[in-house]
Amino acid sequence: MPEETLFEFERDMTTADVAQYLRTVADHLESGDEFTLESGDESVTLTPPGRVEFEVEVERETSKSGGPAEIELEFELEWDEGATDTGDLTIE
Repeated sequence: MPEETLFEFERDMTTADVAQYLRTVADHLESGDEFTLESGDESVTLTPPGRVEFEVEVERETSKSGGPAEIELEFELEWDEGATDTGDLTIE
C-alpha cells in the first residue's frame, strides 16, 4: 500500500519538553478528543478510535567511523482511517 506523509516534525528538544508534548497527546488519547499537530504552516487533525495498534521500537545505529552509537526510540500508533471502535487503549 502506498504511503503518504501527512505531517512531519523533527528538532532537538529537552527531554522535559518532549515529556510535556507526549503528555498532551496522551491526554487527548485518553479523553477520546480529536487533536491537531501543527508546525509552521503544516498541520494535521487526528481522531484516533478507542483501540489502536501500539508499537515501541528501540534501535542502535553504530557509526562506521568508530564514533558513539546512536539510540533511536520510536512510539507508533496505527489505526484504519475512519475506524470508530470505542474500546479502551491499554499499554502494558
